[in-house]
Amino acid sequence: KVSEVSEVMPKADIKPKSMHRAKTWSDDVENLYRFQQAGYRDEVEYKQVKQVDEVECWPETGFVKKLQRRDNTFYYYNRQRECEDKDVRKVKVYVY
Repeated sequence: KVSEVSEVMPKADIKPKSMHRAKTWSDDVENLYRFQQAGYRDEVEYKQVKQVDEVECWPETGFVKKLQRRDNTFYYYNRQRECEDKDVRKVKVYVY
């Protein structure tokens, strides 16, 4: 039983080394925008907090489909782009 705890612990302590702002829109920036709207840094932090292995994505685009916030309410996203050009510079890109 101790091995289960040791497997979870290293994942729970992943911190980004640096951060910069997005300059142009891309699929990755779109997904980061969705995670940050729901109150998370990125997919890494979401998986740590919610203890999930997979994030639900649209099969056509690969964009995040549904996220659960920390207060357990859900955000649902369209299959098309939601991050407008004016919002791209607000997206934080973390480097691990």
